[in-house]
Amino acid sequence: MNLFDVYPLYDIEPVKAHLTTLWDKDGKEYLDFYGGHAVISIGHTHPHYVKTITDQLNKIGFYSNSVKNQLQVDVAEKLGKLSGYEDYSLFFCNSGAEANENALKVASFTNKRSKVIAFSHSFHGRTSGAVATTDNPTIVSPFNSNHEIQFLPWNDINAATDAIRKGDVCAVIIEGIQGVGGINVPDVEFLRALETLTKQHGTFLILDEIQSGYGRSGKFFAHQFAGIRPDIITVAKGMGNGFPIAGVLISPSFKASYGMLGTTFGGNHLACAAAMSVLQVIEEEDLIVNAALVGDYLMKEAAVLKGINEIRGLGLIVGLEFDFPVAEIRKKLLFEQGIFTGYSGKNTIRLLPPLCITKKEVDRLISALKVVLENI
Repeated sequence: MNLFDVYPLYDIEPVKAHLTTLWDKDGKEYLDFYGGHAVISIGHTHPHYVKTITDQLNKIGFYSNSVKNQLQVDVAEKLGKLSGYEDYSLFFCNSGAEANENALKVASFTNKRSKVIAFSHSFHGRTSGAVATTDNPTIVSPFNSNHEIQFLPWNDINAATDAIRKGDVCAVIIEGIQGVGGINVPDVEFLRALETLTKQHGTFLILDEIQSGYGRSGKFFAHQFAGIRPDIITVAKGMGNGFPIAGVLISPSFKASYGMLGTTFGGNHLACAAAMSVLQVIEEEDLIVNAALVGDYLMKEAAVLKGINEIRGLGLIVGLEFDFPVAEIRKKLLFEQGIFTGYSGKNTIRLLPPLCITKKEVDRLISALKVVLENI
């Protein structure tokens, strides 16, 4: 059996990692400024993370959600405390797309509506409803295209007002910071207007914090810069530092019922052990503060780079937009300088390093970029 060929792959195979460093099968060392799509939050193979999962595996790795699991309660309490959402409820699942899918279901179950508003350049996942709210027709199959979705321009308060005040919108789903779409930060005024509009018209506001959450922006959630409290918040990626886990934070205004949501693997013992270790390290090592400080340093240092058009982002979710395609830059950074980066569109390098990244490692990235840019 062969692998289903859906990913273009670099000819590199990492086999070992520690904090911000990777090593491939030939022993070559790499600096990780991408974190595997923002998944690595506290650092690769963090000692506390490894010990916590190992200890849990030696006890019990899995049982179904038909029995009690105190680890789920502990993670929910810790997440509520660190995020400032102690009065919300948590539903566990396995991936960001699944989290968004369940968020949309909770909203629709509650107000009995089906129409959803999303935004230009959005990315919310690849499952049925999540991919329908993703602004990329090339990944939406005919099976997924029958959902009632309206895409609005980013940061356009007037368009949002016109659409929401009709009173037929189930939910508005928006990323805390658009990742795949270009590291686009929503205006504070726009988020505040969305919160007001949705409350006025019986619509639910869903904040997709799958990439921008868990301290990456310099606050626990990126939307907290606007001082709003959405009805539903979705999390994944950095939640497990590489272990598959996701969650839906649900406002106390929603009423749960048996059978409303369900999952086989969500919130299993190993996943909860991973999630708890991440929250503990984020708190004990002040990684949210580090994300804010080092991210600010990174954006200031990058401002002098040749060909830079714009720098977008908050904390350690950063987009460097150039006035030319960045594919060659990324390739040279990887193969000549030993640095992993990502991209958001043809002209934007996307940086999502582990939250423990240092200023010294930022200096290495900037120096490498200067060398690459001088030779392109």
